[in-house]
Amino acid sequence: MYVPTHFEETRVDVLHDLIRAHPLGALVTLSASGLDANHIPFEVDPDPGPFGTLRGHVARANPVWREFSSAVDALVIFRAAGAYISPSWYPTKQATGKVVPTWNYVTVHAWGQPQAIQDVAWLRRQVDDPTLLKEGGRTDPWAVADAPEDFVAMQLKGIVGIEIPIARIEGKWKVSQNRPEADRRGVAEGLRFAGDAASEAMAELVEARGLPADR
Repeated sequence: MYVPTHFEETRVDVLHDLIRAHPLGALVTLSASGLDANHIPFEVDPDPGPFGTLRGHVARANPVWREFSSAVDALVIFRAAGAYISPSWYPTKQATGKVVPTWNYVTVHAWGQPQAIQDVAWLRRQVDDPTLLKEGGRTDPWAVADAPEDFVAMQLKGIVGIEIPIARIEGKWKVSQNRPEADRRGVAEGLRFAGDAASEAMAELVEARGLPADR
């Protein structure tokens, strides 16, 4: 991934936080027939250091776990907020007219050699843990144990775990840091005026990464 220095994020805790907030990753693997991509949710474990481990699962019927090579790194892509940035939001437009549109976005890329896991206890933990995380804040949370045990056992037979010790990880926060402060303020204001959730999220990122703290 092309990452200019002003967009680079290297803090592992920040990268892991993005994965936890946006766990649906695009798993890109190499098979005999070429590149393959599957979209699956992952949980990230900070151990072992320095980069941690990704864990998820796929349907047993999905050929990815049979076809990927454990000797070749897979790539998992996680993406958070993204938004179109209009040149009309830049005061620079009025001053020089030398502006173009762009797209702001935040992404994390993680690489590592994938392993297929069929151990039942491992799979049960992998199903339990993210369910507890996502259901914990609900007024009437659902737990895997709410389903009949024989039904759960049957479902576990239908999945295969994917574990990826992270060998390399990088983040890109492209949120207008390359623009003058006045332009960054204009971007934040323009995004907030758009009024949708994605634009609001990006406005917050522009302010957090590119504007003085006393704004």
